[in-house]
Amino acid sequence: MGKRVYLDHAATTYTNEEVLKEMLPYFSKIYGNPSSIHSFGREVKKQIDIARNRVAKAIGALPEEIFFTAGGSEADNWAIRGIAYANKNKGNHIITTKIEHHASLYTCESLEKEGYRVTYLSVDKYGMIDIEELKKAIGDDTILISIMYANNEIGTIQPIEEIGKLAKANKIYFHTDAVQAIGNIRINVKEQNIDSLSLSAHKFYGPKGVGVLYIRKGVKVNNLIYGGAQEKGKRAGTENVPGIIGLGKAIEMASENIDEYNKTMTQLRDRLIKGIMNNIPYTILTGHPKMRLPGNASFCFKFIEGEALLLNLDLKGIAGSSGSACTSGSLDPSHVLLAIGLPHEIAHGSLRLTLGDINTEEDVDYVVRTLPEIVQKLREMSPLYEDVKGGK
Repeated sequence: MGKRVYLDHAATTYTNEEVLKEMLPYFSKIYGNPSSIHSFGREVKKQIDIARNRVAKAIGALPEEIFFTAGGSEADNWAIRGIAYANKNKGNHIITTKIEHHASLYTCESLEKEGYRVTYLSVDKYGMIDIEELKKAIGDDTILISIMYANNEIGTIQPIEEIGKLAKANKIYFHTDAVQAIGNIRINVKEQNIDSLSLSAHKFYGPKGVGVLYIRKGVKVNNLIYGGAQEKGKRAGTENVPGIIGLGKAIEMASENIDEYNKTMTQLRDRLIKGIMNNIPYTILTGHPKMRLPGNASFCFKFIEGEALLLNLDLKGIAGSSGSACTSGSLDPSHVLLAIGLPHEIAHGSLRLTLGDINTEEDVDYVVRTLPEIVQKLREMSPLYEDVKGGK
C-alpha cells in the first residue's frame, strides 16, 4: 500500500492509546452501574467524578456544572431547547448565526415552528460576525445567544469574549458550540462569560459517542431526556462509563499539551496553506486568514467539483472532506460557504484539510505535490476552465 495521509481530524480523531488504556477495564473488569449503592457501583461512580473534575479543570468550570451527554449534537440540542423552554416566561427570542453546525441550526428552526423568534446573524467573507449587528439584534425578549466558538468547516474563531461580555451586560444567556475549539484553544468559561458550552470527546483524541454540556450554576435549563436520576436528575440514562472515563483522560491530556500542540498545528497549517496557494491558481482560502483554528486549512478551487476532488485524493491515499452536501443527496453546497458570499459554482469546489498530531511536514509536502496535479486534471474536464484558458 502506498502513502496514506489523514487530514480529516475535524471529522474525527483517533482514540489515543493512553486514553484507550484507561477505558479498557471499565468494559469487562470494573463494570458496576454507577447508580447502584453497592461497592461495584461506588467504585465506578468515583471514576466518573474524577472525569467530571478533569473536564471542569480544563474549561475553568465547577465539577457540578459538568453534565455528560452522548456527544456534541445532543449537547447543542439540550442547551438551546432547554434554555428556550425554561425561560419562555422572559421571552422567546434567540440569536444565532447562519454558519452554525446543523445540530444548532435545526434545533433553532424547530423552535421557530413552536412560536420562538430566531435571528440568524450574517457573517463577513471570512465567516466572522459583526458585534454591532449582534447588539442591534438584542431585544427585551432575547433569552439566548448561541454562537459557535470556531466553525467546523472554515475554522474561523469568533470574538467569544466580546459576545460573552455583551450577553452578560444584557442579562442574556450565552451558549457556545465549542466542539471544534476544545483541545485546540485555551477556554475559560468564567473569564469569557460563557453560560453553556458543548463539546465532544472524539474531536480531541477521545472516544466517539460521548460529550459534555457545561451549564453554569444558576442557569435555568429544562431537561432534554427524562427517565432516571442520573447526572443530578438533569440527564436520564445509564452513563457511558468507559466513554466518560476516556473523555476525562483525553481532555486532561489535551489541556496539558495545548500550547505546544497549537504551535505545531499552526506551523503545519501555514506550510500547507502556503504550498497550496502558491501552486494552484484560481484558489480561494476560506475562513479568516489569522483568526482560525490551528489545524484548519480550507479552500475552494474554481472550475471543479469537491466530490471528484475527494475521490481522486483518496486514490492517492489522502483523506480530506468537502463542504458540499452533494454526497448526502443534496445538490446544494455548504450553507457556510454560501453564507460567506461564495456563489454556488465556486462553493461546490471546496476542500477542507484538517491536521492532527499524527501529521508531519512530510505529509504536508506530499499533499502540496499531489494536489496540483489532481486539480489540473479535473479542470481539464471543465468547459468553464476551457473558457478561461481561451481568454473568455
